[in-house]
Amino acid sequence: MTMNKKLTELTLNELNIEKKKTKGVLTGLGLVMLIACGILVFLAAKSENFALIAVASGSFITLLPILIRLGQIEKEIKNREQE
Repeated sequence: MTMNKKLTELTLNELNIEKKKTKGVLTGLGLVMLIACGILVFLAAKSENFALIAVASGSFITLLPILIRLGQIEKEIKNREQE
């Protein structure tokens, strides 16, 4: 599995595959997160428990590690293409 290897050890083809997988995971989780946040905002408005809005807006920080990984992959691909 490529997660155990460092990005510098992967070939350009493997990096592109990893980039596609990471983007897919990010898109899927992002859509689920948007739906969940929409439900939380609706429930907050309905029950007048406005603390749920803070939870909904703060939950997007869970996507940060995936975004960081995607940035690292894109940076490695860019470095290899410049060489």
